[in-house]
Amino acid sequence: MNNLFSKAPTPINEPIRSYAPGSTERSSLRSMIKKMKGEQVDIPAFINGKEIRTGNTLNVLAPHEHARVLGKAHQCGVPELESAISSAVGARNDWMNMHWSDRASIFLKAADLLAGPYRDIINASTMLGQSKNPYQAEIDSACELIDFLRFNVRFMEQIYSDQPISSPGVWNRVQYRALEGFVFAVTPFNFTSIAGNLPTAPALMGNTVLWKPSSTQLLSAYYLYKMFEEAGLPNGIINMIPGKGSTIGNTIFSSEHFTGLHFTGSTGTFNHMWATIGNNMNTYRTYPRVVGETGGKDFILAHPSADPIAVSTAIVRGGFEYQGQKCSAASRVYVPKSLWPVIRDSVVAQLDEMKMGPIEDFTNFINAVIDKTAYDSITAYINHAKTSSDVEILHGGGFSDEVGYFIEPTVLVTSDPKYRTMCEEIFGPVVTIHVYDDNKYVETMELLNTTSPFALTGAVFAQDRSVIAQSTSALNDCAGNFYINDKPTGAVVGQQPFGGARSSGTNDKAGSMLNLVRWTSARSIKETFVPAKNFAYPFHQADPSDIAL
Repeated sequence: MNNLFSKAPTPINEPIRSYAPGSTERSSLRSMIKKMKGEQVDIPAFINGKEIRTGNTLNVLAPHEHARVLGKAHQCGVPELESAISSAVGARNDWMNMHWSDRASIFLKAADLLAGPYRDIINASTMLGQSKNPYQAEIDSACELIDFLRFNVRFMEQIYSDQPISSPGVWNRVQYRALEGFVFAVTPFNFTSIAGNLPTAPALMGNTVLWKPSSTQLLSAYYLYKMFEEAGLPNGIINMIPGKGSTIGNTIFSSEHFTGLHFTGSTGTFNHMWATIGNNMNTYRTYPRVVGETGGKDFILAHPSADPIAVSTAIVRGGFEYQGQKCSAASRVYVPKSLWPVIRDSVVAQLDEMKMGPIEDFTNFINAVIDKTAYDSITAYINHAKTSSDVEILHGGGFSDEVGYFIEPTVLVTSDPKYRTMCEEIFGPVVTIHVYDDNKYVETMELLNTTSPFALTGAVFAQDRSVIAQSTSALNDCAGNFYINDKPTGAVVGQQPFGGARSSGTNDKAGSMLNLVRWTSARSIKETFVPAKNFAYPFHQADPSDIAL
């Protein structure tokens, strides 16, 4: 095998299943949901390949039916965390020295397992534990994660094959080493694909990882780990450590072996982690890599030349798919007065067609928000809007947590473009619209640019090509993912690398080679075939023709 030049399979984006009535995949997924509803999973920590049960458990609930306990997850304390650190440090040498094609094979196998026997398992656990409808689960926990696993292998191959030139008598190489220590992966509840990608991307590049899943994503996290285990992941490479954030953070960030953070979550949490890392710099053996994707206040801006029906559909899909619990979800919208009547009527008509309820009924487009904390935060914004003279509730505004954490898709219309729901991240099914004068498009772009500290995603709708060019330039810094005549959600691996700047993160672009580069430490190697045997150079030898100065 030492003389084998491996070439990774050419990745293609995983086809999305429709789950249409009468389809085989629909009935298969329904059966898995029914099976899982009848179970309570005992979810351990996984440290050095062993299942660790601490007895300090947290109930894993179904957000749309919060009386239903789906599992009990064992929380890690300091002894378990110290064991996980030792495991990661101990496994590093063998893992980073494994041939890249062997590491690749593990994650390619995981992708095939997910595309096949694990598809229903991961989708159903995501639907039950995170309250996603079948389509949202399919595009996330199946297709996007499959894409991450397959495309990352290709990106790794491209990185390793990027080598410098060599001059005569010299052979130059670049070795893309693993980082010296372990990577801490902190993953969110809203995307199972992110929960899978954040630990596996650094691991693919030869790093060992401590993975803290969100406490509200632990059901699908458990099945992800079991899938990686079945794919052949060696012990200690990815250690799954459920637990309280402060306990885990304090232990990990005080370890000399901490070498990188791969994070998706709130801006406040990321800022706190960054500050903690900065305060602990004298502890670490090397400068840690800090990669984070955080919040967003994502926009849709419509020009008077825009197609109003396309705009209204983007508002409905971009704002309310998965209850607006996407960092890329549209939450502030700017529309011209001339188009407002058509956009308004179309938005209301489309929302009136939507059904809301539990995930078991596939006709429900809207399900529950993730937990009580989110429910209380989102409904506080709605209640405030009900008392504001600057706001009209165009649609929705109702909510109930009697059975599950259900909030109606809510559309607010405000005369104040700096009203709080135009500025603050809500992370729920609330979209706020401001109607501007048609002749103030340029001013509205400047308003948009200065309203929010975030710069994750945004969309511009226009038919006039000169306006599209003007907007793309003027809004250069407003969004790391910029959409023209499309909703600001739905980035596809290999097609639209994802990430934002400003308060939205470090813009290291998950779903591209740029992210994987962050998990390597390059070493330049120069080999000289016939080395010099004396210090002398020609320039300092005597020349009789030289004129003395």
